[in-house]
Amino acid sequence: MDLTTVREIRTPSRRDEVVFAPGERPLGGGTWLFSERQPGLTGLVDLTSLGWTPIERGTDAVSGDVVGIAATCTIAELLRLPADDDWAAHPLIDQCANSLLASFKIWNVATVGGNVALGLPAGAMTSLMATLDATAVVWTTDGGERRLPVATFVTGVVQNALEPGEVLRTLEVPLDSLRSRTGFRRISLSPLGRSGTLVTARLGLDGEFVVTITAGTTRPVQLRFDELPGERALAEAVAGVDCWYSDPHGAPDWRRAMSARFADELRVELGRPAPAPSATAGTGAERTRPHGEPTHDPRSPAARALTGTPSPTTPTSPGGAP
Repeated sequence: MDLTTVREIRTPSRRDEVVFAPGERPLGGGTWLFSERQPGLTGLVDLTSLGWTPIERGTDAVSGDVVGIAATCTIAELLRLPADDDWAAHPLIDQCANSLLASFKIWNVATVGGNVALGLPAGAMTSLMATLDATAVVWTTDGGERRLPVATFVTGVVQNALEPGEVLRTLEVPLDSLRSRTGFRRISLSPLGRSGTLVTARLGLDGEFVVTITAGTTRPVQLRFDELPGERALAEAVAGVDCWYSDPHGAPDWRRAMSARFADELRVELGRPAPAPSATAGTGAERTRPHGEPTHDPRSPAARALTGTPSPTTPTSPGGAP
């Protein structure tokens, strides 16, 4: 929709031009910003004019080798990231992208950083980055930067850890996380509904087992174990979660029950021996696509199988499993 209160859009080309006057906000893809009224908004600072490289590899002193994903990287650009031979977690990118209520047209505009910074419970890029133990690199107002885990960057519903004037610059994903095995479960109250809960698990190269719950909670929740836990230990950890979300897309008790079920399913799944790598592993052929080419429709049976969304003929009730 038109933002009739906006009087100016600035396009910075240098970091020192990234400052915000009262009433100004940063602009990435703008797919949410332009979707509803923004009271008090008088100006936009277009971060895409800074020309950040969407994806690049580097080394971080804490995380080691990382893949840096610019905050302005679009979801479509992320989906075209080719996988190395040992990136067992690469399918998770497609699974999370297809969890968003957005078409491939939106993917070509919406940014990864915008989805994370917005802080919506159903923000599937937050799910992806938290699962992969990504680090949020934040530009501070004094010209420096600070780092914090994406799992703690989102602090609540449409809330994040950014201080006034700060900007999310990059999301750094450790290569070791991309080499980990992952599992994915998602459910909604209807085939085209917003995620009721989205549960992922990651089995690290060192044996660490991490369950990440999003969409069903007001903020990302991570349950970490030094090794694959038993059924009871995992159930007790899920029972200790205290920030279940309530909205028309699902009641807290249903979200809690489904999250517990999915977490245990993923515990069993990742406890099995790793499957043999496919013949196309590492080529990116199975997960990349040319610019502008649509992926499968998220309403299709193939997409529902990939993302764990029930088919239209499978009723789902708030009281329990489908």
